[in-house]
Amino acid sequence: MKSVKKILVICRMITHCGDVIHYGSILARQMRAEVIVMHVVHDPFGTMGWNLPLPSLEEDYRKLLENTRKDMHEIVTHEKQQGLAIQELVLEGKPVDEILKVIKEQNIDLMVLPAHEETRLEHFLFGRENEELLRRMPCSILYVKSEPGSVTK
Repeated sequence: MKSVKKILVICRMITHCGDVIHYGSILARQMRAEVIVMHVVHDPFGTMGWNLPLPSLEEDYRKLLENTRKDMHEIVTHEKQQGLAIQELVLEGKPVDEILKVIKEQNIDLMVLPAHEETRLEHFLFGRENEELLRRMPCSILYVKSEPGSVTK
């Protein structure tokens, strides 16, 4: 079995990713691996730019990014207090592309992902991200099923 040196933990909804971060942290301690916690904010205008005459939309998007970084830092801080060094990434773009890019650039051995069922609206807006990730994944994946009603923040 290949040793795990780097673990990528994917957060989809920041306020619900505590279980996933915790599992990734436990594995990292046991395997003496590095941990990167990542969230990708889907930029619906990434391919066509911000040339729309809606300045408030861009301002709201920037606030969303800022709040996402703050919320992630609060959640990760608990694991850091346990003595684990965790790198935090909040990126913009198409989630599948950004995840695959980080996996290749950082030589990730294991990805920890929430076992999240995508709704019909998510399928319409973002496609079938979990299925696409499975087909294109160059590393092993661990799906984490969260406890019903568990919210971390």
